[in-house]
Amino acid sequence: MTNISDALDSLVEELSSLPSIGKKTARRLAMFVIKQPREKVEKLSRALLDVKDRIKICSVCCNITEAPVCKICSSEKRDSGSICIVEEPQDVYAIERTNEYKGLYHVLHGRISPLDGIGPDDIKIKELLLRFDENNFPKINELILALNPTVEGETTILYLQRLLKPLDIKISRIARGIPIGSDLELADEVTLAKAIEGRVNV
Repeated sequence: MTNISDALDSLVEELSSLPSIGKKTARRLAMFVIKQPREKVEKLSRALLDVKDRIKICSVCCNITEAPVCKICSSEKRDSGSICIVEEPQDVYAIERTNEYKGLYHVLHGRISPLDGIGPDDIKIKELLLRFDENNFPKINELILALNPTVEGETTILYLQRLLKPLDIKISRIARGIPIGSDLELADEVTLAKAIEGRVNV
């Protein structure tokens, strides 16, 4: 294929390195950018650099924030006795959208994956353990494990359960099951088994 523009090819290459963006989508986005007025492209460029410069990691829960401590950790309205452990910052957003959970969070920034060379020291487990120092933090009475239902997620859950068991704290995990609106016959065996395992009284 004839090279039309080095600048365009470079932009397509960068866009296609983003998650879930293939070459076709990257080329469409690049063409969209070309059609935009310069001031709009500059605004996008500033927003990208701004988020990179201003976003930090919360010193308590390791979620993303612009302040040393995030808004959730510093809120007096949250239940400080409950911590929901998630893999990534986007998981916090997903749970917050439900408006059901009123406790705090801890973001691991990954999961244990021996095949990928990711061990317990490569994610934010040490930072989690620091939260059990009663001189610095209120009494924690429940940990909720809300990790993704993958082999790596299960490995991380098992590791955390063994690690935290001596602390004598209630440890629960979010239920797995059939999504609302779907049919049982379309569910895979693992999802169906987890749904039966996580059954509740009615």
